Amino acid sequence: MANRVTKSEAEWRRELTPQQYHVTREKGTEPPFSGEYADSETPGLYVCVCCAQPLFSSETKYHSGSGWPSFWMPVDTECVRCERDASHGMQRIEALCNRCDAHLGHVFEDGPPPTGLRFCINSAALKLVEEE
Repeated sequence: MANRVTKSEAEWRRELTPQQYHVTREKGTEPPFSGEYADSETPGLYVCVCCAQPLFSSETKYHSGSGWPSFWMPVDTECVRCERDASHGMQRIEALCNRCDAHLGHVFEDGPPPTGLRFCINSAALKLVEEE
């Protein structure tokens, strides 16, 4: 993992759209089936919208039916940090960018083989770098 990225809240607000800020810095979520990448099948690499760290490959993306982009594993286990999340009266596992602490989404244990995991990620937390 590359060097940590730390910025003030004012810097994040200047650099991100209101929705990106809400999702990544305030641990928000976008409505299901509304995100730019929910149904995308474009080949490429999904990077963190805040710090451009590579997070997920289109090769591990699948249609989960959840309404959010879903991946069965990150490009590197070091790039996504998982923490317990007891917000909203639920017990979940939160997925965060390990470089800048951006909230990405949540991880569930109902994904496909080979991992059995579903990284349910907000489109607003991602930027797709298309393959050439």
